[in-house]
Amino acid sequence: QVQPVESGGGSAQAGGSLKLSCAVPGYTVSDYCMGWFRQTPGKEREEVALIYRYGDTHYADSVKGRFTISRDTTKIYLLMNNLKPEDTAMYYCATRLALTCDRPSFWGQGTQVTVSS
Repeated sequence: QVQPVESGGGSAQAGGSLKLSCAVPGYTVSDYCMGWFRQTPGKEREEVALIYRYGDTHYADSVKGRFTISRDTTKIYLLMNNLKPEDTAMYYCATRLALTCDRPSFWGQGTQVTVSS
């Protein structure tokens, strides 16, 4: 069973930082495209950041310059700086264990990020 596992969510004040981590037990995450997504109640899920096998990254416009996706062989990370209240959401790690992140098949349980003003 492929099950991403996120950690690192929590609460922060606006302007603060949090770092999320995600592992996929049994898999070398650097072999695949991996992504972070987020969702708030009543809104569609939003792609936040992707990291591809060869290291290319892609960010949503709303987080460019503030969030950084990175990885080692076992985990991917999302460093979130200069947090804003609108970053409050459930954050999910996802992959389809392929070179692209289109329509991820495997999703973590999510980790809550709450930013207060």
